[in-house]
Amino acid sequence: MDPRTAPGGSERRLDEAYDTALLDLDGVVYTGPHAIEHAPESLKTARERGMRLAYVTNNALRTPDEVAAHLSELGVPAREEDVITSAQAVARLIADEVPEGARVLAIGGEGLRAALRERGLEPVESADDDPAAVVQGYGGPDQPWSRLAEAGYAVARGVPWYASNTDLTIPSPRGIAPGNGAAVEVVKIVTGAEPKVAGKPQPPMHRETILRTGAKRPLVVGDRLDTDIEGAHAGGVDSLLVLTGVSTPAALLAAVPEHRPTYVAADLRGLLTAQPGVERDGDAWRCGGWTARADGDALAVDGDGDALDGLRALCAAAWTAGGSRACGLDAGKALGRLGL
Repeated sequence: MDPRTAPGGSERRLDEAYDTALLDLDGVVYTGPHAIEHAPESLKTARERGMRLAYVTNNALRTPDEVAAHLSELGVPAREEDVITSAQAVARLIADEVPEGARVLAIGGEGLRAALRERGLEPVESADDDPAAVVQGYGGPDQPWSRLAEAGYAVARGVPWYASNTDLTIPSPRGIAPGNGAAVEVVKIVTGAEPKVAGKPQPPMHRETILRTGAKRPLVVGDRLDTDIEGAHAGGVDSLLVLTGVSTPAALLAAVPEHRPTYVAADLRGLLTAQPGVERDGDAWRCGGWTARADGDALAVDGDGDALDGLRALCAAAWTAGGSRACGLDAGKALGRLGL
């Protein structure tokens, strides 16, 4: 895939141009127990217009029916079969590599155990239960240290090690909290080993999602450049970054090619609209009422209108600056001009 040099445009609404939205959850649809502003009504409208909604999460803590119930409580249209988790992806990966009915040391929540049982595997609790594999998934903020020790004992003995995902952080109502990747790092430090990873941006998660949804023209929607957008890039599909979670406008401007989304929106209302294109204007880039350029060691933007148009123009200016220079460009003043 050619490196993206500017956010793309779409004359059609995104819910018309794509048949299925593959939606991340944390930071996109909700944060903890609360729906993100505009998410429920935007998703309801997209579904009423004919777009299929699939909720694709790296969080392996809860079962799909629990996730669907939570979404429904928030006013988000969801059924159990609409939810695809990294627990399901890693369970399929393990089942492909160990004997049927094998024991698997499960370090995580019920979502991980349920996914293993779905694949005919037997979750166990101890490294002394003779497991054929050990798997780590997010176990919630109260997961005891002893569970990480149990994983370490098994991995140190040479038991094959898997991880649902390696997100170092997750958004929470109080701020950014440690994710499953932080727990995986603990076991890495103790054992010196590396797990096989299933979740975004790795291929097993994309495979699981396509198998379960049957999507023909999917659009990945996420808030993280290093999982959602990179996963879309690896799968060769288009993506929409929403600025309601982890990744910031500054991070977007400094994004390496595999972290550059097709589209950018403030929130999920972006699914319901066309996306303005970015056009070259001499040594500058123009989108809507804004013009942006790389000016020496800094990015500059001038104009007025929708701040997201200005950000799209800035992305083109930064992404075409080339190599490490794009990451080193000072964007502070330009983003301040846009109120971002």
